[in-house]
Amino acid sequence: MVEVVPLTLHIGAEIRGVDLKHPLPPDQLKTVRDAFLKWKVIFFRDQNLDHAQHVAMARQFGEPTIGHAVFGHVDGYPEIYSVAKNRTANSKYEAMTITPWYGWHTDVTAAVNPPCASILRGVTIPPYGGDTFWTNLVAAYAGLSEPMRAFVDGLSAIHAFEARGDGKGGAYDERVKRRALKSEHPLVTVHAETGERVLFASPSFLKSLVGFTPRESAKILEILWEHAVRPEYTVRFKWNAGDIAFWDNRSTAHLAPRDIFQSDFDRQLYRITLVGEKLVGVDGQLSRAIEGLPILSVAEELKTMAAE
Repeated sequence: MVEVVPLTLHIGAEIRGVDLKHPLPPDQLKTVRDAFLKWKVIFFRDQNLDHAQHVAMARQFGEPTIGHAVFGHVDGYPEIYSVAKNRTANSKYEAMTITPWYGWHTDVTAAVNPPCASILRGVTIPPYGGDTFWTNLVAAYAGLSEPMRAFVDGLSAIHAFEARGDGKGGAYDERVKRRALKSEHPLVTVHAETGERVLFASPSFLKSLVGFTPRESAKILEILWEHAVRPEYTVRFKWNAGDIAFWDNRSTAHLAPRDIFQSDFDRQLYRITLVGEKLVGVDGQLSRAIEGLPILSVAEELKTMAAE
């Protein structure tokens, strides 16, 4: 019997009684899917999947993308991105100013069609430290005052991967330049499956609000980002080897741990993302690509790469 155990009031639930090494029966698949939509991020303990099982599990819920559109994939498994302690993507954080929303992000929002979901698998986990946080951007939107909700409903924002440009970015800058991604998304989106309104404000990748001066944009975003990561909207997950986190990338942001860099412990996880669609605003406005192509399924991506 599948058991859904909520972890906080607004976000996060542990799913018990399923074995992700094998295809889920239709009733279990529906229970998991419903919990995913309701609780935004769901956790499975002690699954211990290998790469092939991880891919097979993901395909039950959607079509995998290439591991990462900018930062590559695991050899032999183009669907899988290595979330290692010292991966290339981490280098960008060195230049960031520390704020309460520092490091929070939604995956690959620089693309015109960000992944609809992410599935992260823990393999090498520190004995302590290295926890991950998620926040519910639906609850964050609902928690805004009525005048603020009315204000943000029609706004748009620019999301991008940006090179550091200070000569210290190295491999990170080269990757970002090679696969430029920049898009305009509604600041408030309507979830494609639940119809909920989402404060789609990914701090690490959202660069500016359309139509505002740089100072206006920065101050408005600071208010929204600080609000979006309020503790009551979040859940904190303590990893064990073999655990899986499966989150709705359309309605959450998450925070990768920074404390691991202050320890000698290794940390290795692997992530799969599922193909998403353009986002839709309250007024029906769709996401718009400024630079770069949409994120394709892994099969389509590999075909495109082979043709280049």
